[in-house]
Amino acid sequence: MHKFIKISTLLFLGVFQSITAQEKDKDSIGTQTVTVVKAYKPTVSDAFKIKSVPQINDSIVLKKKPIAYSINSVPVASTFTPAKGKAATVDKVPPPILYDSYASLGFGTYDNALADFYTSRTINRDERLDIGLTHHSSRGKLDSVALKNAFYDTKLTAAYSKGDSDLNWGANLGLQHQLYNWYGVPVGAYSDEVINSIDSKQNYFNAEISGYLNMDNAYLERGEALIRRFWDATKSGENRAMLKGVAQFPIGDENIRIKGKLDYLGGVFKNASLNSTVNTPEINYSLFQVGVGPSIEILRDDLTLNLGVNLVFGLDSENSDSNFYIYPDITASYRVLDETLIAYGGIQGELIQNSYYDFVEENPFVSPTLTVQPTDQKYNAYAGIKGQLLPSLSYNLKASYKTENKKPLYKWNPENTFRNDEKGYYYNNSFDVFYDDVKTLGIFAELNLDIKRNFSLGINAEAYTYSTETDNPAWNLPKVTSSIFIDYQIDKQWYMGATLFYVGEREDLQASVLQNADPVDFPSTIVTLNSYWDTNAHVGYRFNEQLSVFVKANNIANSNYMRWANYPVQGFQLLAGATYKFDF
Repeated sequence: MHKFIKISTLLFLGVFQSITAQEKDKDSIGTQTVTVVKAYKPTVSDAFKIKSVPQINDSIVLKKKPIAYSINSVPVASTFTPAKGKAATVDKVPPPILYDSYASLGFGTYDNALADFYTSRTINRDERLDIGLTHHSSRGKLDSVALKNAFYDTKLTAAYSKGDSDLNWGANLGLQHQLYNWYGVPVGAYSDEVINSIDSKQNYFNAEISGYLNMDNAYLERGEALIRRFWDATKSGENRAMLKGVAQFPIGDENIRIKGKLDYLGGVFKNASLNSTVNTPEINYSLFQVGVGPSIEILRDDLTLNLGVNLVFGLDSENSDSNFYIYPDITASYRVLDETLIAYGGIQGELIQNSYYDFVEENPFVSPTLTVQPTDQKYNAYAGIKGQLLPSLSYNLKASYKTENKKPLYKWNPENTFRNDEKGYYYNNSFDVFYDDVKTLGIFAELNLDIKRNFSLGINAEAYTYSTETDNPAWNLPKVTSSIFIDYQIDKQWYMGATLFYVGEREDLQASVLQNADPVDFPSTIVTLNSYWDTNAHVGYRFNEQLSVFVKANNIANSNYMRWANYPVQGFQLLAGATYKFDF
């Protein structure tokens, strides 16, 4: 009974307190503060695990019987010896053996002879001396011409060079002797008596000294110098002295470059122009140029831009004439697609110093009666694209427009029967230099293929249109030219190559001198020279690193085309020889 009273009393008090608390909550909701005396840090008790190897208390478990082992060793004789380990090696291609000298000699049809010698000597660690000797000659007779057509060309060169990390310089010496004949007289043009009296042999001699200087980490970047004496068998000759230099000054992120030159040319022709019926007076010329060309180079990511100007002062002492020329010198290139497509262009001009030496190098059948003047190339504007279509295939496309005043053109000398010069170059068998103002529009295209340096192929073509101030044709300038080059390394021993040239039609003027008449009144006829192909090939075999043999075939089509009017070339030519490399 007492327990029942106690339980009832506790329940009643609990219910009453709960009702009272709810009524207080309805009146107001207060805030409470909970103070944590100790942070809660739970722990994990180790669970009960069944041991992997429980102990069994069983009286019937049998005890293991201990076992004893014994080994009976018997000695055995052994003859095996292990080899030492060795790392595997990669097969290496042996480096080519380099020799400091070689000699080449060959002979062929038309009594052609070819000789070539070269040696390179190391004086000290940074000094070297190179010596070379070349000779090419032919004494074969052409049936279609009445005069001898033999020629030879011999040249000796020596070059000394010295250099270190910041400075390198060198000096060159060149000596050359050339023999040519003015053989452009067809059979039957003159009587045998006249032919036998003609001395058609011409000799050219050249001696020159040149030098260069290259400097790193200096304002003077490069310098060049040249002194040349050129003369012939008719007592004509010229002297040339030239000095060039390039200086560079960095300003901020750009480079300022200044080019400078001093160029003197003077000479004399003992014989008068073939437009004159008398061989007086002699022709003298003295030309001097001073040029300065400042420019700024701008590099911006894929863009390279050179902005410059070319200032030239020209002096003609013989004619007491001087002029000041201002030419543009602007070039630019932009990588459109890395190496795949590069756009480039420019507009440049210069005062070109023509010389007797340069005329002979291009046409050895000129007469020693020339007028030498500089060419005022007002501008040469061009634009194109180039790049690589494939890793081994590159291309180049270019269009150009050029304006030149006093451009030298090779024109047939008129027949002058009034002259009796010592040398026979006045029988319509030599060439003069005719100056004309010429504007040239040209297109150029080129493809080059190079496969692992074993096979290379190059194809290029050019097309031109000319406009002259005199309304004459651009004498002896072709409108179309093209060439193909092939080199093929067949294997380690065999190699071969070929070249193919195409030159389009050219025009020249055949005339005869009249006494007391101007050259424009001479009776004349325009002559068209046919276009031609010239195919050449060679093949060689190497016996070893030192000895090889070769065979060359020139003008394979056996075409007696004319490079110059009345000057046919030799037909099919075959030449064989050998080359030997050695240490001298």
